[in-house]
Amino acid sequence: MKITKFILAITIIVFSISCNKEEEKASTSEELKANAQMDIISDDVSKIVEDQYDAQFAESGRTSAIIAPFLPSCASVTVSLTETTWTRTVTFDECTLPNGNVLNGQIIATGSLNFDTPSYVINYSFVDFYHNDILIEGNRTVTRTMASTTALTTVHPVATMDINMSATFPSGLEVTRVGTRIREMIEGFDTPLNWIDNIFSITGNWVTTFPSGTRTSTISTPLRVRMNCGNIVRGVIDVVGPFGTASINFGDGTCDNLAVLTINGTATTITLGN
Repeated sequence: MKITKFILAITIIVFSISCNKEEEKASTSEELKANAQMDIISDDVSKIVEDQYDAQFAESGRTSAIIAPFLPSCASVTVSLTETTWTRTVTFDECTLPNGNVLNGQIIATGSLNFDTPSYVINYSFVDFYHNDILIEGNRTVTRTMASTTALTTVHPVATMDINMSATFPSGLEVTRVGTRIREMIEGFDTPLNWIDNIFSITGNWVTTFPSGTRTSTISTPLRVRMNCGNIVRGVIDVVGPFGTASINFGDGTCDNLAVLTINGTATTITLGN
């Protein structure tokens, strides 16, 4: 009887460990997919904020503005001016972006009417803003400069996004992210009236906090975004977290919403956005 009870106890322990590992694996996969979805959200927010800067720049009579009409016609924009600043409130109502992501709520972008500064800061915030049913909250800045970088020696537009946002997923998962994302226009900046040829290179690093702990992400291979696609088409993000290491590979340049998620050596194809 004692042997039988011992075997039963061992079986329960082994089963419990197995279940815990499966739950841990499922939790890790869900969190890493959420991590990748937040990468897409950060990219879309950056595009929208910069788009509003470009629009205000053009309205100021600057003929050299980078015309990049990222917003679809379903988005409405309200402009408010003071003697020194502009505010553009972008409202979305079940509005689908060119890349298929559906937005609701508002993004508010503000900046100075002095466009002659070498470093230009745009503030942004959210009001009841949802990205594919994911609630996004927070406020921060995007700093724009014209610079020569390792990505491209020719002077080109560089936007540094200071990230401090939180996300609540439909499942109830709550995530916060703090970090830096640098978005460079490496092609198309010399053809301001043709936005479709714009190509961006993205680098950066950030810390994302989940209920299970924090994950540190670093773009090891620069992300590549084409305006004629709207999605991240290439690049790799390495992630280090409480359950090991992972990477998110966005592909070989093909325009799709797929990525390969590798967790501790095991690869799975995942779908991002819509």
